[in-house]
Amino acid sequence: MTAVGYPYVLADDEKRELLRIARATLREHGYSGRIPPGKPHREALCAPAGVFVSLHEGEALRGCIGTIEAEKPLYRVIQEMAVAAATRDPRFAPVEEGELDDLTIEISVLGVRREVRGPDEIVIGVDGLWISHGERRGLLLPQVAVQASWDAVTFLTRTCHKAGLPPEAWRDPEATVTAFQAQVFSDATPPRR
Repeated sequence: MTAVGYPYVLADDEKRELLRIARATLREHGYSGRIPPGKPHREALCAPAGVFVSLHEGEALRGCIGTIEAEKPLYRVIQEMAVAAATRDPRFAPVEEGELDDLTIEISVLGVRREVRGPDEIVIGVDGLWISHGERRGLLLPQVAVQASWDAVTFLTRTCHKAGLPPEAWRDPEATVTAFQAQVFSDATPPRR
């Protein structure tokens, strides 16, 4: 497996800029149905990245969509995933324009993935998990295990469940399980100025 992940540690001002880009994109898309053009001046924000964007209304999840593939510039993937989280998460009705001010945006920029063989190779609160078995795939972000107070075995079984697999599928030699770290930031707790 080739190690692919976001190559930089984002500075606080870069995180703030990405949060502004995500919110401006949601507003523009809600108004015109388009993703705004343009790109940031910072080169770090143009590096390819895998990203998940989560929308929250208070403590409740309102939408979450992302990609593990690092094929497009970070800022562009954030724009696309913000719109997808607001409009295409099948668990929720599309976000309406009047809801935008009440939503919190959380961005998870994915780091390098590494293969894991069992729970002793997983660090709760640091690692997210991705499983692939046949045509089935499932991913849970690092913050999910912390929020649910899961141990590593539970995290593995819940990732299998997310993929539509039996709970013990992670033990199957045909399954690929990878862990990844993520830079997670939100406009609920904005990066320092």
